[in-house]
Amino acid sequence: MARAPIGLKIKKQRKQVGVTQAQLAERLGISGSYLNLIENNKRAIGGKLLQRISQELGLDIGSLDGESDRRLIMDLNELTTDPLFQNMDLTHATAPSLVGQHPRWARALKILYRTYVDQGQTIKALSERLNYAPYIDDAIFQMLTNATAIRSSSEILGTAPDMKEADRAQFLSILSEESQKLAGVAAGLGNFLDNAKVQTRSMTPAEEVDDFVMDHQGFFPTLENAAADMLAEADFHGGDTERVIQDFLERKFDVKVTFSKDREIGFVGKLHQCSYNPIKRVLSVPSYASALTRRYEMACLLVELSWVDLISEEIRKSDFLISAAAQELAAIALISYSARALLMPYDEFLEDAVRERYDVDVLSRKYTVSFLQAASRLVSLRKPKSEGIPFALMHINPAGRIIKRLTLPRLPIPRHGNACPLWDIYSSFQTPGRIVRQITLFPNKERFLFFAKAEASDQHGYSQPRVLKATMLACETLHAEQTVYADGLDMSSEKLSDRVGLSCRLCSWQDCAHREEAPILS
Repeated sequence: MARAPIGLKIKKQRKQVGVTQAQLAERLGISGSYLNLIENNKRAIGGKLLQRISQELGLDIGSLDGESDRRLIMDLNELTTDPLFQNMDLTHATAPSLVGQHPRWARALKILYRTYVDQGQTIKALSERLNYAPYIDDAIFQMLTNATAIRSSSEILGTAPDMKEADRAQFLSILSEESQKLAGVAAGLGNFLDNAKVQTRSMTPAEEVDDFVMDHQGFFPTLENAAADMLAEADFHGGDTERVIQDFLERKFDVKVTFSKDREIGFVGKLHQCSYNPIKRVLSVPSYASALTRRYEMACLLVELSWVDLISEEIRKSDFLISAAAQELAAIALISYSARALLMPYDEFLEDAVRERYDVDVLSRKYTVSFLQAASRLVSLRKPKSEGIPFALMHINPAGRIIKRLTLPRLPIPRHGNACPLWDIYSSFQTPGRIVRQITLFPNKERFLFFAKAEASDQHGYSQPRVLKATMLACETLHAEQTVYADGLDMSSEKLSDRVGLSCRLCSWQDCAHREEAPILS
């Protein structure tokens, strides 16, 4: 598992300020040998000791325990799974050392590798398109044939001024027909060649959005402030929240909410069950939609109508959202985030979460939201000086495809493929609707509490498929006792913890019966 090069940064800063190892150890009240282990990245530190070190050396604690470093380390470790690096002696210690001592070189290596993958995919795509060479030959031959027919007809018309009107009409018809054929073939060939110019990308739009959200640690203060202002303006705390949102939509934006009979709306898309007509300013809600769906979609529409400029600015100022597709996905993610901020007000939700010991089922029932929505809101409780437990989040479908993820500094969620099959999120599909939990032990001896639940989205009717997806939250065992999910578990026993990894290729447990691939790193 990736460990940020905190020790290397401490050593570098200590030398820059001219403090010896013995002097710093004395100020911190620890032994010189222990500080030596820390500086060589052989001891993990956090909490008060990390704060004291940052104060003594004049370092921002965020720069020491940076999530961006861990993501970079994970990216470097993942690229070593490429066959290109199979014969190189790359170990788990290599990436943190490189990031700690030469962060710019590490980022350059990551960019070069992605460029290499991009070029390889582009060459592959162009090679595949060369298989269509017969089509190009046929198209060129057809164009030459059409051009010859046009030229011949033009020459005949030009050299026969006394031609009968019927013959002239026939040649003009040939000219028109052959011109249309030529235009059609040329357009088809042009579309083909345009497609051949499209460059493939090693980083998908979803991955760009992933990095964008994680760069903010899942928390967007601008949107939180806007939500707080709207909550105050609409008085969302009084009476039925659904009715309040509905009235606010009509009062502020002249939008009427109508409830339609089944089948009247038709298929809207996998993201929405409701349909909004911007011309008539009508939000049509199907009668089969549940209360949580109605409230959520009304809140999303309210956000779209209110915060277009705000969300656009968040996207514009990000360096992570490069492609147009990624910017569109980011807009959807920020609309969902803002809707959750309206339905689950920050301070009130945090207070309830602490009181209910982070019981996601209780919170989802109280706020009439899904398990995923309540879990996503818990992850976003990162306001400075008013934070909840730091959680990682993972949301998958039954095939194991990771749909949504947010990491912790010491628990990165794999970007590609599946995670370790021993994570309880996979077993949750066996008992939909029930929470499964486990204490996990990773090869670096770090331990986490995992709890997950698989649930079905709202079904449109009996004949509609039941779509199951699973959501998992994870926190360090340091915080586990604050949650209901630690009750009855022995948090102190390593023997009762499940030995897991990130994935087989990035896991160093040698005696795992579930291993499918050899580890790439020793």
